[in-house]
Amino acid sequence: MQQYDMSSNRAASNQATGVPVATLFSVSVAGGGLVGLRVLWTGDPSYLILVWNLFLAWLPLLFALSACRHHQKGGGWRLYAVAALWLLFFPNAPYVFTDLVHLNNWFADHYWVDLSLVLLFGFTAFVVGFLSLYLMQSLVAGRLGRAAGWVFIAAVTGLSAMGVYLGRVLRFNSWDVFLRPLRLSHGVKHWAGHPLAHPGQSVGFPVLFATFLFLAYVMLYALTHLRPLGPQGGEGAHV
Repeated sequence: MQQYDMSSNRAASNQATGVPVATLFSVSVAGGGLVGLRVLWTGDPSYLILVWNLFLAWLPLLFALSACRHHQKGGGWRLYAVAALWLLFFPNAPYVFTDLVHLNNWFADHYWVDLSLVLLFGFTAFVVGFLSLYLMQSLVAGRLGRAAGWVFIAAVTGLSAMGVYLGRVLRFNSWDVFLRPLRLSHGVKHWAGHPLAHPGQSVGFPVLFATFLFLAYVMLYALTHLRPLGPQGGEGAHV
């Protein structure tokens, strides 16, 4: 595994992102094929929602790559506009994990198949999101320093957990910022005004999910600094 530094130019280069993006795309296509087989096997199209949710998880990565390109060209308002879109759509990546709610123990014949599919899509979406988050962290760190990059990670994971809560519990979408802004603002105001009405759901879930996102990101981030060992225990060729 190649080690990446926090240089935004290097992180955004085709050499650094080409293989991960191509791999994630291939896995996404394979997952879509497995869902297609499940639909043919059971005649139930409900799990096609996994394909749609994974598509939404890809949008922040596309925005992050675009932000890196604008950064390399000198930044400007386009960089900040794309970064805002990235932040708006980023919660769609970890959101896929919450599709576990669709599993139904009553359908024992399909339970393990469905669990495997949801976990595959959830993990793929999370790694897609991890890559986009890593790219955006590299931009922040390159401009403001490494410490600011980690403050950025903490802030984004907190906001993303709130976004997942708005999507899964209050049933809002990222595009509701544009299509239903008043209804979205009313939903947020109601939550802010009654945060302890259902503390396990309205407070516990966002806090624990934010903790999960931050710790999972730290673990995956650590893997970007893994150096392969050679035959004698030293550094060997990159794999």
